[in-house]
Amino acid sequence: MAANGVSSTRMARWLVSGPPLLYLLVFFAAPALIMVLASFRTPGEFGGLTPLVDEAGRLDLNTESYVRLFTESVYVQVFVKSAWYALLTTLACLALAYPLATLIAKSPKKHRDLLLLLVILPFWSNFLIRIYAWMIILGPNAALARMVNGVLAWFGAGPVPLLFSAFAVLTCLVYVHLPFMVLPLYANLEKHDQALLDAAQDLGANAWHRFWRVTFPLSLPGVYAGSALVFIPALGIFAIPDILGGPDDTLIGNLIKQQFLETRDWPFGSVLSIMLTVAALLLAGIAALVGRRGAAGAARA
Repeated sequence: MAANGVSSTRMARWLVSGPPLLYLLVFFAAPALIMVLASFRTPGEFGGLTPLVDEAGRLDLNTESYVRLFTESVYVQVFVKSAWYALLTTLACLALAYPLATLIAKSPKKHRDLLLLLVILPFWSNFLIRIYAWMIILGPNAALARMVNGVLAWFGAGPVPLLFSAFAVLTCLVYVHLPFMVLPLYANLEKHDQALLDAAQDLGANAWHRFWRVTFPLSLPGVYAGSALVFIPALGIFAIPDILGGPDDTLIGNLIKQQFLETRDWPFGSVLSIMLTVAALLLAGIAALVGRRGAAGAARA
């Protein structure tokens, strides 16, 4: 009977964990291995890859694409620029999302569902449609551009283009990723015990000290989770710079797309993709580690 119970438990575990594991193996592990293998290959004359075994029967494997990445500084600069854009996006989202998440968490329960619905409402429309909408908002004939250039003209400065600029890219990046910062922060702030703030107030702490000594340290797990959810996708995004950015706003996602679809240098595109994936995994691991330590520290406090 005991053996039957153990086998039933194992079967139940495999039925639950088997499909997700198979999905990850087929759609993540296998493509990742193909990408790693392709990164050591030679690009074909008209794109793609040369045969794995040449006419002499030797394996056509080399590290030329890796050498190119680390010896040509332009690609490192693109990586740094992408990280800078992602960092600015994360900081802007944090500055905007924290007050909004606090407002939702402190709102009456009958209003919270509506406020959360408004936060996730942009997800109901297509991603590309939302980006193209910003082309209208930031266009040269739009009300926003006229107002900004009117103010600049009043100060004696010349007009500036809002569209096809770094400003347009950062604005849309913040717009797209803002809900990913609001939701983790709200989930954290909603669980805070009001008695802690009342005790701090009874001990003489003003609103500023109560925030920095009680609320913010307790919300750090939400800050770390939201920062990871914003920084990692913003690091590799390509659609927004491709549509709204100018010639100087090429990010690593755009470069990877160019290597596969335009230059057709699949090995070098694979190298860039692998480096981006490794960076994303490292950042996710660091965020998880820091988040656990922050939660443990807040619990001890």
